[in-house]
This record gives sequence, structure tokens and C-alpha cells, in this order.
Amino acid sequence: MSSIKRICLWSGPRNISTALMYSFAQRNDCKVFDEPLYAHYLSRTPARVYHPGAEEVIATMENDGEKVVHDLILGDFDKPVIFFKHMTHHLHNIDLGFLDQTVNVLLTRDPFDMLPSYAVNVEKPTLQDVGYKQHVELLHDLQSRGQNPPVLDSKQILLNPRKVLNELCERIGIPFQEAMLSWEAGARLEDGSWAKYWYKSVHESIGFGKYMQKSEPFPESLKPLLAECKPYYEKLSELAIQA
Repeated sequence: MSSIKRICLWSGPRNISTALMYSFAQRNDCKVFDEPLYAHYLSRTPARVYHPGAEEVIATMENDGEKVVHDLILGDFDKPVIFFKHMTHHLHNIDLGFLDQTVNVLLTRDPFDMLPSYAVNVEKPTLQDVGYKQHVELLHDLQSRGQNPPVLDSKQILLNPRKVLNELCERIGIPFQEAMLSWEAGARLEDGSWAKYWYKSVHESIGFGKYMQKSEPFPESLKPLLAECKPYYEKLSELAIQA
């Protein structure tokens, strides 16, 4: 089906990307996929050692990223809208030529909010782990291809999901559906095997939660990484759809 709209959401971790996947899964014209390049990334980087559940991911998913691109992302489907939730850093040594055939959306989050959440599962995260630098590099690559990808900021989505999703849908050429604003609590069949480590809050949700400012002090150990991430985040947040 040549008219398939293949939406690739390029996110960092702990950015409400799973909630967005659940949102798109409510559409009557859409099929969703959860991080199909994760095993490729884990099998080729040191992240294999410290990501929870890494061996199960590698054992149960296709490890060859180029094969995932060819067979799945650019494959045939019986739905007109296909949504792939990705982490930007999973594009490890992958030929980015396929991005000419996908609708690309970037999702970011203020590292002040994100890093403490991520460090619960990955104790000593690095710039490579959290994707901010790769996000800006990907933005520049897409712009060099003549694309102007929509940028989403998690905070803006939570402040006004209807407005931000409406504008996103308009930007990517699909009609907004009210069903995108809520879902049933619990797991989804599409969840990756890593859901048991990362998806507790989204499994308890029935829609986008309210934005809550963090009240606990920011961990001292993460301040150097925060300083590294901030310039990249600021470049992205300037472009984000506003609530």
C-alpha cells in the first residue's frame, strides 16, 4: 500500500513516548510498534550490560537494524497509518536513507525532569544514553533532506494534549481523532518485553496525566549530565508545538 503514512516518533527515554504510542493505538486507522530497533542497539553497544532486561530483548527481537528497516518499517501493512515509537539513540550505525520515506516527529523533555526518572533504572546515565545530542543531529539530518519535522515537548503535551495533538495531526497530514486522548488502563499487546521495568505509570493511566513540577531536589550526581543536555534540549524546545 503505497499510500501508507509511516510515522516514526524519535524520542529520548522517559519522555511520555509510550503514552503517545498508546494514544495513536486508539485510532481506528493505525497500527503501532514499540521500539523495533532496540535489540539492534543493545546488541551493538555497551548498553547491553546495564539496561534492565537487555538479554531478553536481544533474544526475542530482530538484532539487525537494516533488516528491521527493510522488512518492518518500510514493509506492507493493511492500515493506512503506522506508528513506530523509537529512541533516537537506537539509530546506531544505521543508514538514514529510509527517513526519506517516513514521516518523522521528534519528542523531547526537559532534562531536569527526565534525568532523575531515568536514573532510577540506569544508575549512571551518559549523554549517549539519553539521546539529546542525537536528537539535534537527527533534526539537522532531516532538515538537510528538506524535511521540517514537528517537535513535541512532553510538558506541552501534558499541559494541553488536545491542542498539541490536533496541531501535530495537522502537520503530519492525518485527521485528529478524539479517541487519541484516552485509553484503558493496563498493558497493550504491542508493549516490548521491557515494559515490566519502565511502563508502570503508563499502565496505570487512562490518558495523558497533568504536568507536575518536580518538587524533590535535583540529584548532585546528575548535574554534570544536566549541563551537557541543556543546550541540546533548548534548541529542540524552541521549535516545539506549544500548548
